[in-house]
Amino acid sequence: MKVLAVGDLVGDVGLSKLKENLNNIIETENIDFVIVNAENVSGGMGITVQDFRTLDNMKIDVITMGNHTWGKKDIFSFIDNNKLLRPANYSKGVLGHGYGIYECNNKKIAVISLIGRTDMSVLSENPFIVVNDIIENIKDKTDYIFVDFHAEATAEKIAMKYYLDGKVTGIFGTHTHVQTADEEITENGTAYITDIGMTGPKKSVIGMDVEVSIKRFLTSLPERYKLANGPAMLNACVFEINEEKNTMESIYRISID
Repeated sequence: MKVLAVGDLVGDVGLSKLKENLNNIIETENIDFVIVNAENVSGGMGITVQDFRTLDNMKIDVITMGNHTWGKKDIFSFIDNNKLLRPANYSKGVLGHGYGIYECNNKKIAVISLIGRTDMSVLSENPFIVVNDIIENIKDKTDYIFVDFHAEATAEKIAMKYYLDGKVTGIFGTHTHVQTADEEITENGTAYITDIGMTGPKKSVIGMDVEVSIKRFLTSLPERYKLANGPAMLNACVFEINEEKNTMESIYRISID
């Protein structure tokens, strides 16, 4: 079995790039299950009904979110859709699902969405404690467990790798929009990568307009960010599982310019 995780969609440019390439990736890489982080898909912040419907009609099994989950009020009209996951460690009682269990090839795949707490400006519960509680609850109900850890600090992500080593099938980081070259299968068999990157405008500052971004750094003034345009790149990661042994065979990155 192969699971594809696609990095943060940024704006219409990123959405179009995914639409152009997803079916070909699924075919050429023999992908069975697809996870897409879409928290930046609508104008760089959040997700609208229209963009959710577009993604829902594609060959995508799970859509994960992050710190911009509530960026568009539209989300409250479809937040309970089983395909959509917001961070599980948001405050208790918040609408939506923090994890889900899905069927693929007669196997059950759990996907957990988490958000980091270091430099994220989001009040959230401890992701380490929350994810451990979820795993204890579902470990006998699923064959594989994948975690999207939406976090700023590489240290927090790497710590999560060691904390969950052997407890989950795969962990992939999102949020920083830069694909890291540290993919590995850990000592106890968990596939890990610090960040899978972004799918959005290539000539940009993590998806935002270059000139506006430079002006912010030069002047320290609160210039409003705007999305960049132009050709896009697609970043993703493939996790290959040996279904007979229920072990991780390989993990490798995809980058399409």
